[in-house]
Amino acid sequence: MEDNNEAYVHTVYGASRLLPSGGRWNSIEVDYNLLSTSSHSNEFEHSSTIYSKSFTFNLIVANKSHFKRFIFASVALLLLIITIVLLISFLPHKHDDSQSSTNLSFALKQALLFFDAQKSGRINNSLVKFRGDSGLQDGHFGPINASLAGGFYDSGNNVKFSFPTAYTITLLSWTVIEYHEKYEAMDELEHVKDIIKWGTDYLLKLFVPPNSTATPALIYSQVGSANISSNSDNDLTCWQRPEDMKYGRPVSVCGSSAADLAGEISAALAAASLVFTDEKSYSLELIQASESLFKLVNISEKKQTYTMDLACGGEARNYYNSSGYLDELVWGATWLFFATGDYSYLRYVINNFETAAQVELVSDHGAFYWNNKLSATAPNTSTSLQLASTAAFLTKLYSDYLDSIKVEGRACGDDLYSLDDLQTFATSQVQYILGNNPMKMSYVVGVGSEYPKQVHHRGASIPWDGKQYSCTEGKRWKDSKDANPNVLLGAMVRGPDKEDGFSDERNRPEYTEPSIAGNASLVATLVALLNHPTTCRIDRDAIFANIS
Repeated sequence: MEDNNEAYVHTVYGASRLLPSGGRWNSIEVDYNLLSTSSHSNEFEHSSTIYSKSFTFNLIVANKSHFKRFIFASVALLLLIITIVLLISFLPHKHDDSQSSTNLSFALKQALLFFDAQKSGRINNSLVKFRGDSGLQDGHFGPINASLAGGFYDSGNNVKFSFPTAYTITLLSWTVIEYHEKYEAMDELEHVKDIIKWGTDYLLKLFVPPNSTATPALIYSQVGSANISSNSDNDLTCWQRPEDMKYGRPVSVCGSSAADLAGEISAALAAASLVFTDEKSYSLELIQASESLFKLVNISEKKQTYTMDLACGGEARNYYNSSGYLDELVWGATWLFFATGDYSYLRYVINNFETAAQVELVSDHGAFYWNNKLSATAPNTSTSLQLASTAAFLTKLYSDYLDSIKVEGRACGDDLYSLDDLQTFATSQVQYILGNNPMKMSYVVGVGSEYPKQVHHRGASIPWDGKQYSCTEGKRWKDSKDANPNVLLGAMVRGPDKEDGFSDERNRPEYTEPSIAGNASLVATLVALLNHPTTCRIDRDAIFANIS
């Protein structure tokens, strides 16, 4: 989460690539070698020659003693082989990492575990053994008395940022809507739904509607302090497990003018309502909260980004500085249309999309991530590992829809891209992340034979030994050159620099820090690319279930 203005998307040679522009990867272009098939592909000739010979011989045992020794030795060798086979079969052994690096199903299961490691609040039966209850008093700070326990820690620190949390839940919900059969076939559907509900339960707490003209609406944008220059203990100056926190955790509060934050939370709640259609009362609660928040912010006379208000997003500005709010409002309206079937939301999208595109940052054009949603609301118009992942997800999702309506490809200008081209591009980005890169290492912890060992993460770097470590004591774990004592399975680190270099050092968060938004993009890409033999590629009707 440490501030870094550079973002990259990487190349896997011989497949397809994301092209850079200037000093920042600010657009997505797809470049395919469509006519690269070898002219020698049909030049191989197959021939076989079979030789057979017959021999007739007589076996005479000249020495019975030697023969018995031979029989005993043979039997002993056979028993030894059987014993070794049984040991290999029954003794616990490590995952075959050489297989795991290319096993999308294994990688997806690991990537979901990262969200369990990021949970805040009261945790029962955690899947991550080095995590326990934390942040139970969140929301109670100074004059603020709100119940804000829950949610997710953003990255390697103990801050809870509402903006990327909402984006994360929206993206995860989208993947379940489109690919729920794949999750179910992997026995991960309930797991991912638990992660989403952990997030939506928290998001519902963040919006407090006005109950009178004297009591305005409130939106909580942050829990914990991200002030690195502070002399007091806080979530960035301390290197401490969440379970050991004793310092105060400030709460940042916004009004109804925080249009981008409101739009993102609305999108998350609306998208999640489609995930929980089998829980009608909860799904309805999500829709009602989403509509209430969206309508409230749209009647506000002073719309602005949440980071423009010091009390609302002053600290978040250094880490999740929102550059505009129209894309989030279009994003929120899009999901409300899918969730409700109300065409007024579709008209809102149509009427505001072009304006949102005009004010979009040049550096964000074509990119889909926590700060920009236009590529997702217009996938036909088409950094970091996060950008590579979301580009791959949108590409694969688009190709799946083309395939579902029996369209073989699509023209983009003078070029024609087939379904195989789109698949190749999406696959190349994931292959880079999982180890097909100049560093020959996977950037997802626990996947592949080589992956980052010094992940920038407080909980993973401090031993889970029953002892409480103060802020000062924790710093020795931050500065240690040893591998993390707790393996943060499934965490996708920020990744390499623009020269494809990578430094596996805990004190280099620009390389080794993971985030929930980054892992959401990884999960989206992995589930989209996963071809399970018992499921179809996509459920093309689920997202349109409420539209008539």
